[in-house]
Amino acid sequence: MIDLFTARTPNTQKIHIMIEETGLEHREFRIDIGKGDQFTPEYLAINPNNKVPTIVDHDPADGGERFAVFESGAILIYLAEKTGRFLSTDPRPRSQTLQWLMFQMGSVGPMLGQAHHFRAYAREKIPYAIDRYTKEASRIYHVLNTQLGKHEFLVDEYSIADMAIFPWIRLHERQGQELDSYANVNRWFQAVSARPAVERDMERLSAAVIEITDEFWRNMWGEEQYKQR
Repeated sequence: MIDLFTARTPNTQKIHIMIEETGLEHREFRIDIGKGDQFTPEYLAINPNNKVPTIVDHDPADGGERFAVFESGAILIYLAEKTGRFLSTDPRPRSQTLQWLMFQMGSVGPMLGQAHHFRAYAREKIPYAIDRYTKEASRIYHVLNTQLGKHEFLVDEYSIADMAIFPWIRLHERQGQELDSYANVNRWFQAVSARPAVERDMERLSAAVIEITDEFWRNMWGEEQYKQR
């Protein structure tokens, strides 16, 4: 049994897709990040970085006590190794998959996340920041477009790298990007979207509405995130 601590974010969608793809038995626990659930002592005990997602595996491969994993990239690797799926054991494609996963963790998520923030959420519209991160988003899309012009998926076969990047590309409009401008990314995006596991997750996301209240702002981007709880 996997316990999944989750919220409506691109990083948690990666794990939802992986669990849907593998059919792992799991339970979901919603973390209300707008109300500060991520700062409770109970949650910090399994995720010291006070972010989502986190999993707790009650049936780890070593047969020992329950095992907690935080950081979405690490969770994807853990679940891929647990199930033997979506991460090749062949050294070269495995390394290539991990390279693109690290590209997501180091570039796609942080940079597109900044584009989201300054274009959609920042209370003060800062032209330099909007221009800076919109241009960086465009650069990232060009990198992906080049790779996907050579491969059906990021590394030939569908993998955890595709699961990691897809949720961020789903929000392309917030990043000031048009998929029609990146033909290979668009083709890949439609192919991933059509996967039954992804469709099920997309249906759930379509009903999600996030209201940016003052409390949400404080917990996500204000002083509350720096306090010890």
